[in-house]
Amino acid sequence: MNILQITSSLRGAESESTRVTNSVVAKLVAANPNATVVTRDLARAPHPPLDEAALGALFTPVEARTPEQAARVALDDALIAQVQAADVVVLGAPMYNFGIPVQLKSWFDAIARAGVTFRYTEAGPEGLLKGKKVFVATARGGVYPPDADPQVPFVRMLLNFLGMTDHTFIHSPAQAMGPEAASEGRAQADATIEAALA
Repeated sequence: MNILQITSSLRGAESESTRVTNSVVAKLVAANPNATVVTRDLARAPHPPLDEAALGALFTPVEARTPEQAARVALDDALIAQVQAADVVVLGAPMYNFGIPVQLKSWFDAIARAGVTFRYTEAGPEGLLKGKKVFVATARGGVYPPDADPQVPFVRMLLNFLGMTDHTFIHSPAQAMGPEAASEGRAQADATIEAALA
């Protein structure tokens, strides 16, 4: 089993979403001792955002790219190779201003490449990153019911678009609502992990 762990919290050792991803990975490894784990901390080592230069490099034929353009595309290629090689992807997705951190959005921008991780067909887009299990660890300051959650539909749409349709969301809510509520939120996340990996 190849496990890819992506974290994106700016809170370092205090990050709840990272705690949850670490817990998921630890349980996966305990159940699969021969598993390999690749980790990428997008907060400590941010991937460059999609900008005009990066877009220009991607739309330039390989043989016509400058060394700078080739180097920029190679950065995205490395992320794509990691997710292609993974059997399980564990994403840390804290909620920042009702969405995901810009660092995580840059990761999605990098791995979403037409003809490589998705393609357009007569029947519509088809994701090419199939056959992977995805765990998404969300940590949020408040509590959001499913019909009013601004973050999950966006992340689910991105994953589905890329072909990663087997996903489990693990929520750790109420992290800014006082110690008792935060503790209950962490317990909720832990219970979800236990149920998902039983």
